[in-house]
Parts: sequence; C-alpha cells; structure tokens
Amino acid sequence: MKTAIINRYQFKVNRGAETFVTELAKRFSENHQVDILTKINFTKKYDLIIPTNGRFQVFTARILTWLTGAKMIVSGQSGIGLDDRLNLYAFPDYFIGLSNYAVNWARKINPFVRVVKIPNGVSLKDFKQQGVTLLFDLPEPIVLCVSALVNWKRLDLVIKAVSKLKKGSLLLVGKGDQVKNLQKLGDKLLAHRFKIMNFAHRDMPKVYRSADLFVFPTVPWESFGIAMVEAMASGLPVVATDDPIRREIVGDAGLFVDPTDTNKFANTIEKALNTNWGEKPRKQAEKFSWDKIALEYEELFKNI
Repeated sequence: MKTAIINRYQFKVNRGAETFVTELAKRFSENHQVDILTKINFTKKYDLIIPTNGRFQVFTARILTWLTGAKMIVSGQSGIGLDDRLNLYAFPDYFIGLSNYAVNWARKINPFVRVVKIPNGVSLKDFKQQGVTLLFDLPEPIVLCVSALVNWKRLDLVIKAVSKLKKGSLLLVGKGDQVKNLQKLGDKLLAHRFKIMNFAHRDMPKVYRSADLFVFPTVPWESFGIAMVEAMASGLPVVATDDPIRREIVGDAGLFVDPTDTNKFANTIEKALNTNWGEKPRKQAEKFSWDKIALEYEELFKNI
C-alpha cells in the first residue's frame, strides 16, 4: 500500500502531531511504502492519504482523492472545535477520534462519516522508568510540564500554582511564542525555582525520569496530550485538567483539577507529590503502546 502522511510542520517542531506522524510511519513502513510530506504531492499516486493540518489542506487532499481514487483518513489531532469540524465536513473515508469523548462528538457533528477510536501512544521501549537522568540545578521535588509555549496550554496557571508550594520547583520544556512572558512570570513568582528549557525528542526520556511529577493544565478541548502518556511511561504521576479526555487517558495514574483555581491546583500538586503511586503510571501508559496502536491502524487501512 502506498501511503502519504502530510504535515507541513514535520521536521520543524516536535509536538504531539509530529510524534504521531513519526511513530505511525516508522511502524507502517515495515510492510508498506510510506512518504512523509510537508505539502500535497499532485504528481504521485497514492492508495491512502492522511492529512494532519486540516482546513485548506484537508479539502485539497479530499479533492485529490476523488480524482485519483485514493482513500483519505483524518486523525482528530486538532481536538474538539472548528478544525476537526472542518475535517469532518471534508467527508473523509474514516475519521479517527483519539478518545471516547471525541468519537461521540464527531458522530454528532457529521453522522454520515465513519468514525473509529484509535488513541495516540507512546514508545514503551524508549520511555521507561530506568535509565540515565539529568541534573537541572533546581530544588526538589521537580514539577515538570512539557508543552508548546502557547496561550491555550495555560502554562501561566502552573507557574502560579507551583509558586504557592513551600518547596519544589517548576521546569517547563518546550518552545513557543509565549516564552518571554512565561519566563518573566516565572522569574517573578518562582525565581531560582524555575527554568524553561528545550530538548530534542530523543532526549525527552531522560528529562521525564529526572522529574517527580508531571502537570498538564491544557484547555478541555485539546485532542489528547502525548506528553502525559510519555510521562506515565517514565513512571511519573500526572496532575491534569479535569475533563473527560484527560480522565480517560490518565485513569488512576494521577489527579484532576480545575487549574484556573490556583489554590486548588497547588493543593492537588502537593497531594500528588505526597502520594505513593507505585506502578500505576507505567501500567496506565502500557495501554497506549504505539506497537499496539499501529496494528489498529493497519487493520483500518486494510478495511478501506
């Protein structure tokens, strides 16, 4: 099967969507031809096209599939909102919801599109509890958040919450247009207990293993949050936004809170730090192995 996965940001940034493309292509290419493209190729014929950026790209890809007889699958990486509405209105052959909540939402938006659930995942052999760690020169315990540094990730809420703790520090890992604002706020509220850093994805297992707790205060409509699963695979419990998607992903490997309530957020972080989580995070992450998920995609591809 000749497959094209299209992502205009591939090889430029490292986010959940880029990890999805890399991990799926790596496994699917063992038995099929897979091209990762940054733009649509109108000169080559494919059996299957997977656009990941939505809007103009997904409609252009749909027209191409109609002209060439190819099939199109859209994975709901955009999350609940306009982009995935448009993805559904493009009438893909299948729309993939990353959670039960997303599947139910998608079926209501366009009941004429076939919808299945296949979550994002984690490479369990790369992200594990044992291995090399890093020194960040930060007071312990270290609260970690891995995210694009953009407004809708609500990282300012983490800074405010950690500043309420009597001990410990916050490490933000990522890049984005809010880096200066977040650095200024972190310096003001946390001083030497705060750092912003960035690492290549291959180095992230060491980063997770060097922290004590993972926090993820994203907006409730975010599609998934691969960083949460990577953290759990590395043995970290998670404090996440209290919404159906995060509850489904984290399960009993963490705690949930409305991060806009700073005091409750701080108290929940402290409670999580003082809880013995045992093997719960790793066992929860094992439900999201990319190897297992790739087989689900394989079956879907064969069906269409």
